[in-house]
Amino acid sequence: MEETPDDTVRCRPTVDTSVRYLVTGVAGFIGSQLLQRLLAAGAEVVGLDDLSTGKMSNLDEVRALSGTNWSNFRLVRGDIRSAADRAEAFRDVQVVLHQAALNSVPRSLVTPVEVADVNTMGTLGMLRSAAEAEVQSFVYASSSSVYGDVSDPLRIESELGRPLSPYAASKRSAEAFAGSFASLGKMSITGLRYFNVYGARQNAAGPYSAVIPRWIARLAGGGRPDIYGTGLQARDFTHVDDVVDANLRAAAASFATPLALNVATGAMTTITDLFGLLRELVAEVREDPLIRNVQPNHLPARDGDVLSAVASLTLSHEKIGYAPRVALADGLRQVVPWHVAEYDRRSREPDGVSA
Repeated sequence: MEETPDDTVRCRPTVDTSVRYLVTGVAGFIGSQLLQRLLAAGAEVVGLDDLSTGKMSNLDEVRALSGTNWSNFRLVRGDIRSAADRAEAFRDVQVVLHQAALNSVPRSLVTPVEVADVNTMGTLGMLRSAAEAEVQSFVYASSSSVYGDVSDPLRIESELGRPLSPYAASKRSAEAFAGSFASLGKMSITGLRYFNVYGARQNAAGPYSAVIPRWIARLAGGGRPDIYGTGLQARDFTHVDDVVDANLRAAAASFATPLALNVATGAMTTITDLFGLLRELVAEVREDPLIRNVQPNHLPARDGDVLSAVASLTLSHEKIGYAPRVALADGLRQVVPWHVAEYDRRSREPDGVSA
């Protein structure tokens, strides 16, 4: 029977336990979520991470949830730019889920060379090693930032504009390198353009944290979140469970030529509306009605930010049967308690918190 969008929403993709997976950036936010899903299904997984941005605490959490299946995991502590580290990680691997990257538009404005080196050259090295290892499928994390200054808020995979930041350029370049491997004809290659992913284990601390965990931490600590620009700019916020689903669906597919596909919800939410949702949920979790009166701190717009963006999911559904399962309100209701608890945990540490 042909799968319908409703069927796709109801059914999570299955994990092929006959293959061994390599997850790069495995100690990070998305990487650790992929690891958790794979181990829960009984798959064998190799993780590659230099722990520059990933955290061992993420792996500790997965270990606690995985029980005896944790023995199916092998960690290679290394750099995706190192041929030796890649060789160690690629032993007996058939499927690659490449998540390792230096994220954040603001970070790329400060350290553009490092961001390009990790995101572009690191991905090129991974592609080369994957081809040499004759893996079946290579799925890599791209970004909605590749669309750049497209005037229409609707992002369609074939319509790209001028990159607005070194981060966007690094991801666009990685896609170009992936496309250049089409001539090899032996490996299915799929790029997934993530749109504003959020969920448990996402870092709220530091200058390059994403908006949702950063705002939850600010509200949980009695602070005022910053809104850059008018607040009317809109984004397509995507729960990490949907990102994991997309990776598994892409890994199970087989394409003769490389593809890049959107992974999102197809729904726009303004930054101002997002603030209202988070303020209400944090107030509920804290049982503190005064939080509902908190007003944001308005600041000038940031360089490299796009005005509004929402994903077209037509091609993603057609090619890998992807459809989002988690609406924003439901997803936030799941993750706000986790982030509030994480804020409280970090606030008890000697160095306190910074968000």
